[in-house]
Amino acid sequence: MRGVVFDGKQVQVVDDLEVREPGAGEVLVAISAAGLCHSDLSVVDGTIPFPVPVVLGHEGAGVVEAVGVGVTHVSAGDHVALSTLANCGTCAECDRGRPTMCRQAIGRPGKPFTRGGQPVYQFASNSAFAERTVVKAVQAVRIPKDIPMPSAALIGCGVLTGVGAVLNRARVDRGDSVVVIGTGGIGLNVIQGARIAGASRIVAVDANPAKEEAARKFGATDFLKSTEGVRDLLPTGADHAFECVGRVELVRQAVDLLDRHGQAILLGTAPATAEASFLVSSMFLDKSILGCRYGSSRPQRDIPLYTQLYRQGQLLLDELVTRTYPVEDFEKAVGDLEAGRVARGVLTF
Repeated sequence: MRGVVFDGKQVQVVDDLEVREPGAGEVLVAISAAGLCHSDLSVVDGTIPFPVPVVLGHEGAGVVEAVGVGVTHVSAGDHVALSTLANCGTCAECDRGRPTMCRQAIGRPGKPFTRGGQPVYQFASNSAFAERTVVKAVQAVRIPKDIPMPSAALIGCGVLTGVGAVLNRARVDRGDSVVVIGTGGIGLNVIQGARIAGASRIVAVDANPAKEEAARKFGATDFLKSTEGVRDLLPTGADHAFECVGRVELVRQAVDLLDRHGQAILLGTAPATAEASFLVSSMFLDKSILGCRYGSSRPQRDIPLYTQLYRQGQLLLDELVTRTYPVEDFEKAVGDLEAGRVARGVLTF
């Protein structure tokens, strides 16, 4: 079968990949569509250290082909969106409703694939850039069959992360002011999460002026090319500032833009050893800096909620899909992403 493999030196679209059958508590999914995210490229450039060879992709949707022993919530033929959260479901963190903090879901890459008889790693417990993948049952969430697969694919990362950061982590309230630094796939979902939460002012910041139209479509009330003008719009500062790029200087700017009791939420993926600085004295007005893993999401709860909001017209999914590409055009999709020509490019099988 076809898949996108990174061997530590180069990325290739191969056609000789194999995947094993699902074991107990696992699901075999035929991938229909998968979004291309900066996190996939971060594996290639080393920002996210990961063992190789590895099948990339972590934002996908498809059709269940088979289930292992003990799986009852999905069955063959069901449409599913996949999460990257392979949590155990039994530890203290899972029991508290914090599956993103499950230690079984972090740093334990499996090897369900083989190529030429050699094992190949699975990225983010998902590897959606393959015609078929095997995931833990908890990662497969049934979705209505009327949702287009390219749109459904984006729920599993961009939507869970961006919208989830607003609703679950920051808990943006009606009337709050929000600054969103970076309006790529994650930033746009933060913007629409803030709109859904009832924020009264949503200031989008992106150096690329071509991003303004999409930012406003998703709910931005204002658009700036840098953070320098934010104080003109919000003289006392913002209630919430989301950094969606992963640059330490932007982290500092997010902190500096906060009003009293404001929160800076960090979503961008910076290099593993990156350090950011801030004025300690600025924090004594009850300000906070919040890390956020995967939108603090609970996928089996959140994905059905987001599909409901989509069907009600509140959550935009189709509009996130700028362009679809056959998997063989992976390099073209990467080029468009790096050039800022797409909100989200989606690979199709």
